[in-house]
Amino acid sequence: MGEIVDWIVQSVGDLGYLGIFVMMFLESSFFPFPSEVAMVPAGYLASQGQMSLVEAWLAGAGGSLFGALFNYFLGHRLGRSFLERYGHYLFLKEGTLQKVEHFFEKYGPASTFWGRLVPGIRQYISLPAGIGRMKLASFSIYTILGAGIWCAVLLALGYFVGENEEKIKEYIHLILGVIMVVVAGVVLYYYQKSRKSR
Repeated sequence: MGEIVDWIVQSVGDLGYLGIFVMMFLESSFFPFPSEVAMVPAGYLASQGQMSLVEAWLAGAGGSLFGALFNYFLGHRLGRSFLERYGHYLFLKEGTLQKVEHFFEKYGPASTFWGRLVPGIRQYISLPAGIGRMKLASFSIYTILGAGIWCAVLLALGYFVGENEEKIKEYIHLILGVIMVVVAGVVLYYYQKSRKSR
């Protein structure tokens, strides 16, 4: 997998904003491509005046949205039975499909927002949304909000931390920890609220 990632980065890395769009499209579709490879370097280049933060964010968030829409329509058109049978060709294991379906069932349509911020869920949360025939407008809004936040976080890391790989890893783990705590807090809040309304 590492060789494939290196090949993709080498192939599209010199395409600028189009390269960011393509890489984030791949990251949001079935291909398990790390978003850090695209967005962190873009943030660093922006700090050097070689890229625009706004345009890099638009390219990243746009690529994420289109990649998510690809998965959404994959689930919508082909259904769960097809993914069960042929998902391994798309790097999708049965356990992963069950995991994202459980996440979607538990947290509802808003999971397409929170799921964009959770590792292991981010790439595949669009599939159960498509299978479940979630409204396209709601799906797109939740997705662009979640993807936009994640792209902004990675751009900020690249902009302020630069090429320090160890620091970037440290901050990413810290940020993910904070996000997980926030997600858990929101879920607990709505759970308690729904219990009181019964």
